[in-house]
Amino acid sequence: MEEVLKEIFQSIIDGDQKLTPQKVQEALDAGLEPGYILNEGMVAAMSEVGRLFEEGEYFVPEMLIAARAMQAGLAVLKPKMVEANIQSIGKVVAGTVKGDLHDIGKNLVCMMLEGAAFEIIDLGSDVPPEKFVEAVEKNGANIVAMSALLTTTMPNMKTTIEALKAAGLRGKVKVMVGGAPLTAKYAEEIGADGYAPDASRAVALAKDLVS
Repeated sequence: MEEVLKEIFQSIIDGDQKLTPQKVQEALDAGLEPGYILNEGMVAAMSEVGRLFEEGEYFVPEMLIAARAMQAGLAVLKPKMVEANIQSIGKVVAGTVKGDLHDIGKNLVCMMLEGAAFEIIDLGSDVPPEKFVEAVEKNGANIVAMSALLTTTMPNMKTTIEALKAAGLRGKVKVMVGGAPLTAKYAEEIGADGYAPDASRAVALAKDLVS
């Protein structure tokens, strides 16, 4: 692997938001393909961050810092990826459900998914069912990712799935859910396709759902 890719990889692991974009630019200037930089440098680094998290060496703050460094690098890379017409591996409409204003977990999932080469349509928090439906229609999304942190807002996940059904879209998208009070059993009960307990496993789940 080229030295500069190793440096990109390490700068993301270290969460260095200043160094990552510089190194990405360096890699582009050296003539490396945008897709190669993305996969070998950035996606590989975020996979490693996910592994460190699962093994208890990294916690949410470290993951967030690494994800922010990765996003700083992506900002440099994205225009080149568009020029090179690099396809994302899937489109994800993400949001925290209606009535719920918590977005740290959702933001982290979005950043991790972006680091894994998904295209993200982030609707923010307090998102009503019809807004999810509209975003899926408009963007031709493959996945809807919903989060809830309050037990009182969890039923709005089911309402959103029902709204997707009513709009005739349920067969076209996979639905994944997450959030502190949720369980795999609850995800099954409301008719979701999958549940992830944390951001790192959300990436693995999303990859499974589009494969």
